[in-house]
Amino acid sequence: MNQPIEKSSRLRLHYLDGLRGLAALYVLLVHIDPEMGEKLPLFWSLFGKTLRYGGFAVAIFIALSGYVLMLPVSRSQSGHISGTLIDYIKRRSRRILPPYYAALVFSLLLAFAVFLLETFSQFKWDDIAGRAHFSPKFTLIDVLSHLLLVHNLSYTTHISINPPMWSVATEWQIYFIFPFILLPVWRRFGLLASVITAFVISLLPIYLLNGLFESASPWYLGIFALGMAAAEIGFSQKPKLMSMRNSLPWGALSVVFTIVAFITEWRKLGLHIWIGHSFFGIASACLFIYCTKFITDGKTPAPLILKIFDHPLAVDIGTISYSLYLTHGPVLSLVRYGLFNLQLPASTFASASYLLGTIASLLFAYPFYLLFERPFTSNFFQKGKLQDANFQQPTNTKKL
Repeated sequence: MNQPIEKSSRLRLHYLDGLRGLAALYVLLVHIDPEMGEKLPLFWSLFGKTLRYGGFAVAIFIALSGYVLMLPVSRSQSGHISGTLIDYIKRRSRRILPPYYAALVFSLLLAFAVFLLETFSQFKWDDIAGRAHFSPKFTLIDVLSHLLLVHNLSYTTHISINPPMWSVATEWQIYFIFPFILLPVWRRFGLLASVITAFVISLLPIYLLNGLFESASPWYLGIFALGMAAAEIGFSQKPKLMSMRNSLPWGALSVVFTIVAFITEWRKLGLHIWIGHSFFGIASACLFIYCTKFITDGKTPAPLILKIFDHPLAVDIGTISYSLYLTHGPVLSLVRYGLFNLQLPASTFASASYLLGTIASLLFAYPFYLLFERPFTSNFFQKGKLQDANFQQPTNTKKL
């Protein structure tokens, strides 16, 4: 391995946290509903049009998962995940499940509080006033499917209770496909075969089985594999991949594929959304290679995009991004409910929704992170020890 990459093994790639934080913040803004039923003023209407691409933010989360999980594999001599498969599953479970189940309990308790208020007072939940990403009305099947993390597999359950949680289930399922299918294919047939396999597995049910499991957005498995490819290209010792890493204009490619993603996402074209999401996944993979190469090569000054991702505020939000993703839906519903009954002008309501919704979500996510996420992170148990947790993402998925 050449010297710059050897140094990179001792680096923490802060920009990954910053990128994750900005993506989580964008998802939060996407889920804010600034309307009361009347037409929004022009400014807020135009602003709302920029918040139509929440699926792209999820693509960043999933591509990041593939990237950080593949990093230790790419840098290892064996090409295997560290430890046994049981160790891997334990690490993933400890990282994802405690905050997930804590957020689920929080959502269920909030729904129970609504039930008690409706039963013993004059209060009635107003679906219009509480319209956001939380639903206090659900069935036992909804609860059981969330407990088993399979609620994303059906349109009847995937956006019940706490709708953003559907993507956590999708990511959780990908965690099992990664070591049992994608890595064996990668070791036997190479990187391209692994990416193709991921897209074939994810798209076959859609086109051959009448859209089976389409509610889970299975094409994110392909985007996960693109993140894997970015890690392999960025850190591989193979001559062809090293040449590719050093010769291609990864920053320019990221821009080009981002433009293609927005074009293919244009609704008037009538293309399936997996196409636009996948192009954005390619753009994200190119961005990872570009930023990481800039860091490992020790170049200065850093480009503006890397400075933005490395900004302490973005990194701090990235640290709590998984907790923010899990809890913002119910918090936004409560904020909207409180504002809805104040009879505010449309512009004031929109302004207050974005401002108070964002502040309240962040303020709730931080103590939630301290209580239910941070104690279960690998680096909490082994501070200062070099391990794959140095590149591990707080989310998810996370974190639409």
